[in-house]
Amino acid sequence: MPARRLIVSAHNGAHARPVAELVRLAQSHGSPVTLRTADGTTVDLSSVLAVMDLAISSGDAVVLETAASDTADDVLDQLAEVLAPRN
Repeated sequence: MPARRLIVSAHNGAHARPVAELVRLAQSHGSPVTLRTADGTTVDLSSVLAVMDLAISSGDAVVLETAASDTADDVLDQLAEVLAPRN
């Protein structure tokens, strides 16, 4: 199962705007995408409320996972860019 481990570096963590973008990207992918926190809590990224309930902050470690597919690496890269932008 393809996965991305990252430290959230987005300013203010995962607030409403980045969460909406995560959900949009996850829903556009053909397979379920999950986000797991350092304490093991796992949520489906297609649910805004589930992701918001995590209260992810800058500095938190998370793991993004999805089923293997031709687009899995691309969607994980896009999701990682929302949470840990390179700029």
